[in-house]
Amino acid sequence: MGKHSRENLVDVHYAQAGTSVSTDGMGMREMQRRVYEQRAAQYLLIKAPPASGKSRALMFVGLDKLFNQGRRKVVVAVPERSIGGSFASTPLVRNGFFANWEVKPENNLCTPGSSASKVEAFIRFLQGPDAILVCTHATLRFAFENLAPADFNGTVLAIDEFHHVSADLENSRLGSLLREVMNGSDAHIVAMTGSYFRGDAVPVLMPGDEARFTPVTFNYYDQLNGYKYLKSLGIGHHFYQGRYTDAIGEVLDLDKKTILHIPNVNSGESTKDKIEEVGAIVDTIGEVVGTEEGTGIILVRRRDTGDILRVADLVDDTDQKARARTLAYLVDTASKERDAVDIIIALGMAKEGFDWPFAEHALTVGYRASLTEIIQIIGRVTRDVEGKTHAQFTNLLAEPDAAQSEVTVSVNNMLKAITASLLMEQVLAQNFDFKAKKNPDDASEGNTIKIGGLKEPSTDRVRQIVATDLNDLKAKILQDDTFARAAVGSLEAETTNKVLIPKIIREQYPDLSETEVEEVRQRVIVDSVIKTGREKQVGDKRFIEMANQFVNIDDLTINLIDSINPFQRAFEILSKSVTPSVLKLISDTIYATRIEMTIDEAMALFPQIKAWIATHGREPDRRAEDSEEHKLADALLLVRDAVAKRKAELEAAQ
Repeated sequence: MGKHSRENLVDVHYAQAGTSVSTDGMGMREMQRRVYEQRAAQYLLIKAPPASGKSRALMFVGLDKLFNQGRRKVVVAVPERSIGGSFASTPLVRNGFFANWEVKPENNLCTPGSSASKVEAFIRFLQGPDAILVCTHATLRFAFENLAPADFNGTVLAIDEFHHVSADLENSRLGSLLREVMNGSDAHIVAMTGSYFRGDAVPVLMPGDEARFTPVTFNYYDQLNGYKYLKSLGIGHHFYQGRYTDAIGEVLDLDKKTILHIPNVNSGESTKDKIEEVGAIVDTIGEVVGTEEGTGIILVRRRDTGDILRVADLVDDTDQKARARTLAYLVDTASKERDAVDIIIALGMAKEGFDWPFAEHALTVGYRASLTEIIQIIGRVTRDVEGKTHAQFTNLLAEPDAAQSEVTVSVNNMLKAITASLLMEQVLAQNFDFKAKKNPDDASEGNTIKIGGLKEPSTDRVRQIVATDLNDLKAKILQDDTFARAAVGSLEAETTNKVLIPKIIREQYPDLSETEVEEVRQRVIVDSVIKTGREKQVGDKRFIEMANQFVNIDDLTINLIDSINPFQRAFEILSKSVTPSVLKLISDTIYATRIEMTIDEAMALFPQIKAWIATHGREPDRRAEDSEEHKLADALLLVRDAVAKRKAELEAAQ
């Protein structure tokens, strides 16, 4: 069982500067000060990681708007009731602020009760004298059905976990509600998110609406670099064959406080029996010696040391009351006492807004398509607490198997998981300010890096995209099927950077001119290449690693950066992590998507393929120099791919 020492794909180290957790004379942390400086903005968008203090930042801004900006009311909407506690009454005066945040019990609508009674309380609040109300997104939506946008005149509307909103008018009533309030009232809006991604397919707001917001971004690097205790964060992958429950012991470090998320029952990794899976995981840990009556905590004796571990099961929902007791214990006690729990096993829970500061290891089984979900899970282990120096996210993934019908899906999932980790690395790394180099003596300094030939943003739209959208845009690029395959193939940097990436930018921002597309493209490439390269200092010269060699920062040009595929590391990581046969399977799957031959043409060649195998005693090799052998190998790949797809369709239909 022991320690797991597999090499991480991403290892980021931080300075432990203490700045992001220390407070000033008004009781504000660094992030909260940044937000407060923009308190006069009518529409404010706050992007900051979990545990950075977004809820208190809202309190400071909301109170200033009530006392100094002529606003009469503040309405805070959270995605689920359990998060409402973050906005409970808070004494701020004792730390130097001019007022306290006070929510009357009747104005806390994040309590049990019918939606009808909460809607009545919401409308009563808008018409009454009280200043602050906290409710769920759902209550806000239901109440709005009985209100006009003008009823929000004089209010501050704060939306927590803003990535739940979507510009998709069909499916997001919250998105359309927000647009109506912006266009039909004088309401001030404060939007908060810890996601860094606006959603995984649909933007939160239409570009025109989003441009009206003043963004305040406090990134993961700002947050983690300013911690006192946590000094490093690792992101790694572990690949398994067969059932994940047989491999879990290889990655489950019982000496670390762990949140283990099992796969969704509809995913390929699931055994379809979630209760049995939890039982198998517990058996891997050791022997059950009992279950605490009041908390539901399972007591398990470790096989290796004999110590008792406290395990919380949030998967078993057959007894809702028992699970509610366990959840209440985790929220009330485990968030404050290190020894309250050792391992939490969850399925859909313990992600967003879940606070367990002592968690060190997030172990997630199966591919997660949602980058928002990945960053929320990583956020569960990046709290700063004494005694925790390293946080770890491990993704346990099924290796593609040539015998499986869904081999293409499996390969795509693996590639996307790897590329998503590369994106996470960039989200977690230091932000640089890139400027065009005006002359040979125009040197880089501190956080500002000067690059020869770099185009400066020529319009407000490009400046906005560069300032707030780069992570979203990279997410779009990295999660694109064609791009994920290209990134780990033998595609030249020129094609990746000059053809594929501009194509995705045009799809994402159809309103941009070709000049604007090129300005955005350069920023994406520069940001990606520089952020994934290690920096080193030699005397008074700074060097950055690019394509496995160090380059003097003052010699950087856009042509040099364009000669590098910023995502080529994905292939290098894969080649280290999986067996040669799996790597060949991945390579063949990628290659099959590029073969210029129809399935009918391939089938017509099948008799020749069989004859060739009989003659040579082996299958034709697509890497062969002989053009006939190469053609037969291509045909065989296509036929196999078609058979696997057909098999997968039949299985899905059963």
